[in-house]
Amino acid sequence: MIDKYWPDTASALADVSDGAVVGIGGFGNAGVPEDLIDALIASGARELTLVSNNAGNAEIGLAALLKTGRVARIVCSFPRQPDSWVFNDLYRQGRIELELCPQGTLAERLRAAGAGIGAFYTPTGYGTPLAQHKETREIGGRGQVLEYALPLDYALVKAERGDRWGNLVYRRLARNFGPVMATAARRTVASVSELVPLGTLDPEAIVSPGIYVDRLVVRGAAAPSAAESLAGALA
Repeated sequence: MIDKYWPDTASALADVSDGAVVGIGGFGNAGVPEDLIDALIASGARELTLVSNNAGNAEIGLAALLKTGRVARIVCSFPRQPDSWVFNDLYRQGRIELELCPQGTLAERLRAAGAGIGAFYTPTGYGTPLAQHKETREIGGRGQVLEYALPLDYALVKAERGDRWGNLVYRRLARNFGPVMATAARRTVASVSELVPLGTLDPEAIVSPGIYVDRLVVRGAAAPSAAESLAGALA
């Protein structure tokens, strides 16, 4: 019997190893799986490469993970926001490496990884510092930059509902990067607000089919709080 439900976030992320490439869904504060981030902090994994749209807000969620000092490198589109002081301080101190990637290019690199496409050309970034040290060519009279697929070891995504097969339905724009990250990862862990019986989800509404989801937890299941996770990480 296929059953991808896991009783808590801690067990679902206990096998994340040092050096893993972890994609975390979210756009600003929308769709960020904060419960999974707390569990990732508690796992103790270090030297992580983080793939996300932005670099966190204040000292919760992504910022709380960065504050532990366990992220060696981040690939994102918007590292600087008014309240992204955790990333800002780490970067200025040389304690984290940044790969800046335009938002559309980031999404396409993830999609390419899920589709088995090794690389692609895009006009985005051509003629700018983002194209330095990258292969370029002219296609159809337009300059293009070669970008490589971005496979993930783990994807942490937040959805609204799911079933035990791992089929996911998202809440409006909170889906953002979740679907492409799920396809790009070797192992996808999803946090849902509700676990529903098989057959409840309308097949036309399922955005991430269960074939792309490996583990599913229900938000509110036993897990360390953000404060407890961060305190333990900094101890």
